[in-house]
Order: sequence, then structure tokens, then C-alpha cells
Amino acid sequence: MDLLYTLFPVSGVTTWVFLPPLVAFVVSAFISLGGVSGAFILLPFQMSYLGFTSPAVTSTNFVFNIVAIPSGVYRYFKEGRMAWPLTWVVVAGTLPGVFIGYFLRVLYLPDPGVFKLFVGCVLLVIGAWLIHESSGKALADKQRLSELDRKFADRAKSMREEQRSQAAAGLPPEAVVKTITFTIKTIEYEFWGERFRFSVPAMFLLSFLVGIIGGTYGIGGGAIIAPFCVTVFHLPVYTVAGAALLGTFLTSVVGVIFYSILPSAAGISASPDWSLGFLFGIGGFGGMYVGARLQKYIPQKNIKVILGTLIVSLSIRYIYQFITR
Repeated sequence: MDLLYTLFPVSGVTTWVFLPPLVAFVVSAFISLGGVSGAFILLPFQMSYLGFTSPAVTSTNFVFNIVAIPSGVYRYFKEGRMAWPLTWVVVAGTLPGVFIGYFLRVLYLPDPGVFKLFVGCVLLVIGAWLIHESSGKALADKQRLSELDRKFADRAKSMREEQRSQAAAGLPPEAVVKTITFTIKTIEYEFWGERFRFSVPAMFLLSFLVGIIGGTYGIGGGAIIAPFCVTVFHLPVYTVAGAALLGTFLTSVVGVIFYSILPSAAGISASPDWSLGFLFGIGGFGGMYVGARLQKYIPQKNIKVILGTLIVSLSIRYIYQFITR
């Protein structure tokens, strides 16, 4: 068993080799329900439990995304729930933001305590917004999405009763994303008989700001993009999830490149721990596939409550640690 207790020299982490993939599988299976890769939860785990606090933890999180995300994206693609125009706008905005985020991380946030405060503030905003959106008042303002929830709930119940396990075969033709309008100003698409529209410049600006935060944190931006798409642009999480995951994957690839080749402060290593990131990614790969298959069975309200409560708990802990240190 001692052979399984391994030192990862790049990060300095010593742990059981099966622990990273196991944790990543459990986290990703739940977190990917909302179109998020789970990296924003794994980064606190690496810092608090494994003691990995250097800027390299950010780039290692990107490695996790690269390995883990394709399985989830595959499920959404196979089921016809990829909103491609939304994906490309998100990617176009986040890529330059990730570049700026790199320099913020290595130049201004190398101190673990300060970085934890940054992480706590980001998580607090995400979690609080998700919890708010699951409240009665917020749900009442989004009747169309509630109706969409009911359609999915009824269909999922029918599928379970008929013992159908193949999602694509079990969903009706209208339960796929169909692009209606794709211009430089507006994108509109149809899903399950409903049409959804959003402003391209507004989404691009949001993606750029999110890219800065995601590039600093190491999450690629999906953890923030997904909640904003649902709460601000009123898009259904069933269509946002795949776009957010694919956008996170592509920006994570670029993020790893930035952290590997761009200059950093003297004495600070920002290159990823590839072995540790790959182990997390293996677990995340399986977890995201499971999460993508389960998502259609769980109402949006439940997804938001679970994610929001978990995120707020983590954020309060990190902010409290910074205040009392």
C-alpha cells in the first residue's frame, strides 16, 4: 500500500494515488449538473486538504478541466443540447480575459491567504446568486423556465416508468437546441417549443470579465458563466450546461499554455503539476459523464439549491480564515 502513497514533486503534495480521482468523480458528478466542471470545488480541496497553494494550483486545475470535460460535452452533444452560437460567444470573450487573469494571479495574488480571500469572494457571489434564484419570488418571475422544468420532469418520469435509459432515443424531437438567429447583435434559439434570445455584445462583455476571474482562479469561467446565463439572460440550464462546459474546456487549454510559457515572478512556479491534474481529471471524466446523464432527471431548482449551498459554505470558510489569520 505504501506504493500507492505518492509524492508529486511539482506540487509537493503527498497523498494516496486513488484519492484525487475519487474526490474528482464525486464532485464532478454533482457539480456538472449545473453545467460546471467542478474545478472551483477541487481548487479549495487542493489548497486546504492537500496543502497545494502556489500559483501552480491554478494551472493544475486547468489540466483537470482538459481531461475531465470531454465526457460531459459528449453527452450534451449526443442529446442535441449544445447551444453552439452561445458557446462561440463565450469562448471569444473568455480567451482574452484568461490572459489578463494569469498576470493578476502570478503578480498580485501569489500569497495563499490573499488568494483564498479572492476565491472566497468569487464563490460567495456565485453561491448567493444561485440560492436567490431558487427562491419563490425568483421562480415566479421565470414562468417559462418553470414550465420547461415541468416538461422535463414529466418526460423523465415517463422514461423511468418505461425503463428507457437512452436519453437521445427517449426525448422528443423538439427537445434539442435549434438556432433561429445568429447575428453580431442577437442570438436566438429554440428548445422544447420555447424561444430564447440574448444580446451578443452583452454576453461577450460578461464572458470577458468572467475570463479574467476564471483565469485568475483556474476554472475557465464556466462556474460563473452558467449561473449568469440562467439568472441574467434567462436561458434554461439544460441548454447552458453543454455550452459552459465546452467553453471551459477550450479556455482551460489556453490557460495551461499561458501558465506554462509566460514569464512569472522570480522564484514562483506557475506550471501545472501534470500528474496530479491528470489524476483529478480521470475522476472528473467519469463524474461529468454521470452528471450529464442525470441532469435531465433533476429540476433546475434542486440543482441551484445544491450548488448554491455548497458554494456559500466554502466561501464563508475562506473569508473567515482570512479575517482571523
